[in-house]
Amino acid sequence: MTKILFTNARLIDPEHGTDTPGWLLTDGGRISATGSEADTPEADERHDCNGACLAPGIVDIGVKVCEPGERHKESYRSAGLAAARGGVTTMITRPDTLPAVDTPEVLSFALRRANEAAPVNVLPMAALTKGREGREMTEIGFLMDAGAVAFTDCDHVITNTKVFSRALSYARSLGALVVGHPQEPGLSAGAAATSGKFASLRGLPAVSPMAERMGLDRDIALLEMTGAAYHADQITTARALPALERAKRNGLNITAGTSIHHLTLNELDVANYRTFFKVKPPLRAEDDRQAIIAALRDGLIDVISSMHTPQDEESKRLPFEEAASGAVALETLLPAALRLYHSGDLTLAQLFRALSLNPARRLGLSAGRLTPGAPADLLLFNPDTPFVLDRFTLLSKSKNTPFDGARMQGKVLATYVAGRSVYEAP
Repeated sequence: MTKILFTNARLIDPEHGTDTPGWLLTDGGRISATGSEADTPEADERHDCNGACLAPGIVDIGVKVCEPGERHKESYRSAGLAAARGGVTTMITRPDTLPAVDTPEVLSFALRRANEAAPVNVLPMAALTKGREGREMTEIGFLMDAGAVAFTDCDHVITNTKVFSRALSYARSLGALVVGHPQEPGLSAGAAATSGKFASLRGLPAVSPMAERMGLDRDIALLEMTGAAYHADQITTARALPALERAKRNGLNITAGTSIHHLTLNELDVANYRTFFKVKPPLRAEDDRQAIIAALRDGLIDVISSMHTPQDEESKRLPFEEAASGAVALETLLPAALRLYHSGDLTLAQLFRALSLNPARRLGLSAGRLTPGAPADLLLFNPDTPFVLDRFTLLSKSKNTPFDGARMQGKVLATYVAGRSVYEAP
């Protein structure tokens, strides 16, 4: 197998929290050694990084690939190419397709398509209940055997608490991870914005931040009862943070994520009904955004994800209330996250702890680190390269990004999966 040596690199190691100059050696698709001394080992290939950052590839929990059912929005081929260009080496895909990924047969189809078409790793989540309807749980054991790494009904909150508690108990008995969407469904139904002065002035149907707190409180109570492993997909409000902190302090098996859009945008970005800024849950107040950044810095929130949700032009070119929610983000995840680095809110090591290390740990993967023996899933990037985003240059089939025309910093130079180059910048 080919030995590849990366020299003159700025090694971003989230496991040890370091950002140091050095070299990295891969052998047989895995990292074999790292070092900072001038004497470098022998290798079959040498790549001079010219001082660019070399970090573990991003592990992105919650990517929607619209296959089966809506390939015109996104396919495994287009999503995989977009991921490689964005430095995402592992996509954890959602089951909210048409039909839902709720049987071993549909899961096997998705995995086969992913392996054929995507140049990056694809690990699927499966639905927790049949059809994501919240009435009858899926065959969790069979789905795990077929390759499911976690179980979620995505934004379809299970309203029947008995069904949810039984699913959590069964998942615990099998060692399965359940991913929840903390929202009180009655309060949040039909909401297009967060309640407050801005939503009132725009006349938009709104939801209180308390809906997230109430949804999380219910899920935490069920975790106390069942002992299941649980990951909250998006914590976006300051009101939810004390409950999350108590749950972690009490030893519950809970982690939490947030989306890149809630970290870098706020409710005012909607401006005059810009539907590309309509996401679920809706964008929050600036105070909430700052609270989530602080929670991420302190380790209370574990994961940053793209929550990549492709929507076609027809579903976005509608009045704000009627427009579909969601935004594509595989290619914008890194430069948007680097806004937090350039603003001084987070170090690069802290960013990649949330982008790579923590999601890999939560799913039991050996990726997300620069430790010898870990997969050589790597991302080479320059954090300072400026550019103006043009959504029509994105590789995703859908172009619904809120960052269209935005000035951004951070360019992916190359992406490697198991030591093999899957993207190199022109």
